[in-house]
Amino acid sequence: MNITYIIGIVAAFAVMIIGMMQGDPSGAFLSVKQLKNFVDPASVFITIGCTFAVLIASFPIPTLTSIPKHFKVLMNTKKYDPLSVIDKLVELAQVARKNGLLALEEMGNQESDPFFKQCIMLVVDNNDADQAREIMMNDIEQASARHESAAGMYDKASSVAPAFGMVGTLVGLINMLKGMNIEEGGASSIGTAMGTALITTLYGCVLAHMIFGPIATQLRQRDEEEMLCKLIIVEGIMSIQSGANPKFLREKLLTFLGQKQRGEGGGKKGKGE
Repeated sequence: MNITYIIGIVAAFAVMIIGMMQGDPSGAFLSVKQLKNFVDPASVFITIGCTFAVLIASFPIPTLTSIPKHFKVLMNTKKYDPLSVIDKLVELAQVARKNGLLALEEMGNQESDPFFKQCIMLVVDNNDADQAREIMMNDIEQASARHESAAGMYDKASSVAPAFGMVGTLVGLINMLKGMNIEEGGASSIGTAMGTALITTLYGCVLAHMIFGPIATQLRQRDEEEMLCKLIIVEGIMSIQSGANPKFLREKLLTFLGQKQRGEGGGKKGKGE
């Protein structure tokens, strides 16, 4: 569970709502009635409706239908554990050193990670080292490109939401100016039109900086975590193919991590070490 994301978003909305509830003319510190000033159906329709319409026009259906999957990835902070990956690779190196590369086939079939399994099988099949590395790195590059496309969708939403907030502001101002003819009884609509003009900008900023922006940032962080694990897998598998010593392999792969993470995992020893 991505607890920091949840805490941050909840805190941001809580602080904003508390601020909205202040300033009651009656003198109350917090007033629920004040929140009604920030609810405007026209602003919601213009800002949120147009933002999602532009996303539909800008991205293919597969990307749009993957939104639930994006949130699942965003909330799962424990999916990618580099220390666990290193332990698996050291175990594979020990098996390969004792029984040969073909002995890794059974372990590869039991691996749940498709990328890890593919890398193991490339070694088992005794492929050329350069060609095997090329296949692995191409897989990593394409996966990262797909992830960047997903994060880019939220970047797009983050950029167009304030723009449509400004569109709503212009609509409200136009309606306000059109309604300033007091002789025709239009003065009563000035307040409503001005409210729409200002609230749409508020909605646009909220969408951009409190919803879409953090999602894009979190998705990129998950991508970095996944790519780190995959790079460790590639380096580990290629070292296993070249017959690296398991103890040396652990020390080599730990260099992908920060000093604190190395301290957490450096003391672990694989079987037979």
